[in-house]
Formats: sequence, structure tokens, C-alpha cells
Amino acid sequence: MASIYALKGRFQALLRPLVRRLHALGVSANQVTVAAAVVSLAVAAAVGWGAGARPWLFALLPLWMFLRMAMNAIDGMLAREFGQQSRLGAYLNELCDVVSDSALYLSVLAVPGLTAAPLFVFVLLAALTEYAGVLGLMVGAPRRYDGPMGKSDRAFGIGLLGVLLAGGWVGAAITELALALMGLMCVWTVVRRVRAGLRHEAAQDNVGERQGEQP
Repeated sequence: MASIYALKGRFQALLRPLVRRLHALGVSANQVTVAAAVVSLAVAAAVGWGAGARPWLFALLPLWMFLRMAMNAIDGMLAREFGQQSRLGAYLNELCDVVSDSALYLSVLAVPGLTAAPLFVFVLLAALTEYAGVLGLMVGAPRRYDGPMGKSDRAFGIGLLGVLLAGGWVGAAITELALALMGLMCVWTVVRRVRAGLRHEAAQDNVGERQGEQP
């Protein structure tokens, strides 16, 4: 199923000159990862505490979601293309993403009259989609990024909500409906990632069996 993640290659090509410049300046992948998390928490705090009275602050969500996607791509490119991959970096990448995502999503609580339950459920399901993706590594499969509600897709959805909320075009009811729909898509994403990981494991087992049968 299609996901915005499929555009990652083209996005990285656009960022490559900047990545080379950052490497020349001595910037590390882990520094970019931590910086993205710190700014995410700051943006979430600004929106969560101020957007109820000043709705234009919701516009920070789409702006930062886009910049954060760029930073996420940059830290990965620095790690892979300049020999900066590390176990610490792997932990930071996954943990900082979940913490940052959760904080940014929770800032939507600033919507006047919003029922908190749909948002909390969405935050939990979003974390589960990432957990399901990482669990692929435990069964010998690659890290799964299947859609339809991966990290980039959720960023687009929350960013779009931010635009609509900043413009006063939607309120609590539509926001709750959107969160519920995205939550359901997260459930489907978890199912797809688990199935894909199991299929990969089964395929590897079949290959091993065929190799064992060869004289």
C-alpha cells in the first residue's frame, strides 16, 4: 500500500548537497537526531500551551513536520554515507522519533473542546506502528516501513490538521474524526508490518530448506 515514505529517495537526492556541507562542518548524525528531538519538544510545548488562545500557532505543526522530516533524512544519510552508523545512533533514532512524535501529536490537545480519548488512542497506536516496524529485526526481517500510516504519513496528516486548525476551518469534532480515522489506519499498518515480517521469515526458511536439500 502506498506511503509517503516511497518518496524518500527523491527527497534525499535534494538534500545530499546540504548533507555533504554539514559533514564538512563536522556535524554528526547523532547531533542532528538529538537536535530534531529537542526542537520537536519545544514546538509541541509552544503549540500545546499557546494555540488554544492563538490558533495561528497550529501552523507551527506543518512547518516543523516538514523540517523534521528533512532532519530525519539528513541524520540517516550522514550515518550511512559517511560511516557514522553506531548502536547508540540506532537507539537514538528510534527513541527520539517516538518521543518527538508523541509530544507533537499531544499538542493537538490545545484544540478547544477536544475530547482527549481519540488523541491518546492515536498516540498509542502510532507508537505501536513503530514498534511493529522494529520488531521485524527480531525475526530476521528488515526494519519495516509499510504504510498506509507510517511516520511520514502521520506527519502529513497532523500537518494538514495544523493548517486547517490555524485557519479556523475545522474544530474539535472534525479533529476527533480525523484522529479516529488515522488511528484505524495505524491498526492496519501494524497488521501489514507484522504480516510482512512473517512473510520474510517464511521466505528465508524456505530458502534455507531448499539449500539444505541440494546435493
